[in-house]
Amino acid sequence: MLVHQDLDELPTEPDAWYDQQLVGLNVLRDGVEIGSILRVEHYPAQDMLIVGTKDDKEVMVPFVKAFVSKVDIEAKTITVTPPAGLFEEIED
Repeated sequence: MLVHQDLDELPTEPDAWYDQQLVGLNVLRDGVEIGSILRVEHYPAQDMLIVGTKDDKEVMVPFVKAFVSKVDIEAKTITVTPPAGLFEEIED
C-alpha cells in the first residue's frame, strides 16, 4: 500500500510507504541486485513499481505480496519474486 503525502510524517501502517521512500531503492532477486526503482505508477487495479534494470530496460512489477516479498527501507532494498519471463525472455 502506498501513501501520498509529504515525508514530514511517516506512515503508521506496517506495510505502507511513500512513493519517495521507494524510488531509488535497489531491487534484489534471489539475493542479486537486478536494478533499482525508477518510479511508482498508480493504476486502478494496483500500484506498479517501475524497475530500471542493469541493461537499461524498464520493467513494471505489480506491487503485491506475490511479487514483492520484502521492502527494507533501512537497507535501501526491495526483494522481488517475479514469475519467469518478467525480467527475461523465455526461451522456446
